[in-house]
Amino acid sequence: MELELRHLKTVRAIADAGSLTRAATALGLAQPALSAQLKRIERALGGALFERGRHGVRATALGELVLERSRIVLPAVTELQQEAARFARAAPRTAERLRLGGTHGPLLGALVDRLAGVAPDARMTTCTSWSERELAEQLVEGRLDFALAGTCGSASPPGAEGLVWREVAVDPVFVMVAGGHPLAHRPEVDLTELAGEEWACVPGDGCFGDCFTASCARAGFTPHRMYETDTASLVHLVQVGRAVGLCRATFPTTPGIVTRPLTGTPLAWRHLLGWHAGTQRQDTAATVLAQARIAHAGVAAGSDSYTAWLSTHGDTAAVG
Repeated sequence: MELELRHLKTVRAIADAGSLTRAATALGLAQPALSAQLKRIERALGGALFERGRHGVRATALGELVLERSRIVLPAVTELQQEAARFARAAPRTAERLRLGGTHGPLLGALVDRLAGVAPDARMTTCTSWSERELAEQLVEGRLDFALAGTCGSASPPGAEGLVWREVAVDPVFVMVAGGHPLAHRPEVDLTELAGEEWACVPGDGCFGDCFTASCARAGFTPHRMYETDTASLVHLVQVGRAVGLCRATFPTTPGIVTRPLTGTPLAWRHLLGWHAGTQRQDTAATVLAQARIAHAGVAAGSDSYTAWLSTHGDTAAVG
């Protein structure tokens, strides 16, 4: 009989359980069947792997050697299987397949439009998530090729081994108010003037909420209430005057709503593009990153309030 990985797993299970009875239960086998299997493994390896006693089993010297090797072999094989699965699911060329993920906002749609223009034969699919960490996990698992995410200010992107993050652009965070709001006519709004407001924003798992609260504290107040909700509900709350919204400067023009910059730019948002270095070609990644930056410039140009802000404050959305 040749030794197989399943035999090493069986030996590992017996050692971990400390008895054949408990190991058989864990493996879903009858104890006689497990005992017979262990004898076949021991014959293949040339000696006994365990000594039986009243209190269970204990590894022999040969058993310890086998267990030591299994601690190296089994994780290595598992890692190989995971890497192979990621590689098999990865898109080797831009023209074949692109699976794109992103958080809320207009940038994902703009990137799809750009890539459809430069790679018309590509089979593109998209998915969205409020969670940057979830998008990072999908990159690691090989379920996404590229992900558009973001961080508040200079915060670090979602960390995972093998992931590459590149900055697409940096935007100021604007406030969104109803067209009839007393401050809607202002070219920019000081945060202190909004001390009595209720607030709304879209959810996320980064530090944006904490950074906003800290900015309010520096302005001398604590926000009364924050509604975390989807984009459509956020827009509704602002339109009816129930809340002031927080949004990226690239938020598209919406009837009944105006977006305004905050004086001094207390909050900023970094747009990032991520991919797994082990499964993406450098030329493909360079193409997608370049198109993401062009897509962002186009989205920014479509916002009147952002265009006006850039004309007086300079292009702080420059890429890194």
